[in-house]
Amino acid sequence: MKKTLSALVISSLLFGANVHAAALNAAQEKEVRTLVRDTLINNPEILEEAIMALQTKKAQEQQTQFRKALESEHDALYNDASSPRIGAKDAKLVLVSFTDYNCPYCKRFDPLLEKITEQYPDVAVIIKPLPFKGESSAKASQAVLSVWKEDPKAFQALHQRLMQKKTMLDNASIEEAMKSTNTSNIKITDDSLKALQNNLELSRKLGIQGTPATVVGDTILPGAVDYSQLEVIIKEQLAKVKK
Repeated sequence: MKKTLSALVISSLLFGANVHAAALNAAQEKEVRTLVRDTLINNPEILEEAIMALQTKKAQEQQTQFRKALESEHDALYNDASSPRIGAKDAKLVLVSFTDYNCPYCKRFDPLLEKITEQYPDVAVIIKPLPFKGESSAKASQAVLSVWKEDPKAFQALHQRLMQKKTMLDNASIEEAMKSTNTSNIKITDDSLKALQNNLELSRKLGIQGTPATVVGDTILPGAVDYSQLEVIIKEQLAKVKK
């Protein structure tokens, strides 16, 4: 009985139920605190189970948020002309890659996305750069977005060059990347800043908190995976869209 009562109290505290302290007198409140403490000490698995339940609840809420945003933000995801794209124009499956040019995991994962578009002609990738890693991420993103707008054919070379930089970017390395890809004549525009802000807002609506994050069909892939894992996901999603 004591364990059950304490578990109920703990659950109420963890999951935000209204506990009215005014309904308990001082002696009763002390007894409840003692029950909670004793139960946690003697049965610590209760707290572990409650934390797991809370994590499951949050994951479900995030998935619900993602699915709603996937529908309401369809045009922003797939039809935004300011976002770079690689792969076939008529691809049956279009991935949306939220990435950061200073993210080490993005640098390892990005070549796999390009490889997928090469090996699967029915797959394309839209690039949505984010400035999560600071000022140089923002500048690199704006450079790429500006090049995409002015000379789309030159985009991929600059994108690859920035991703190949193993350490954090700075003004000098961004300028060098543009120089080596013959894009230094393209000026960074205010439009690129607006596009970057739109990417940030879109990532917020989708519940994205880190990079890489890749929208694949009706699901989102958080973080980086190896090529074999990515290929399995791609095949599953291609099977859905080809039905």
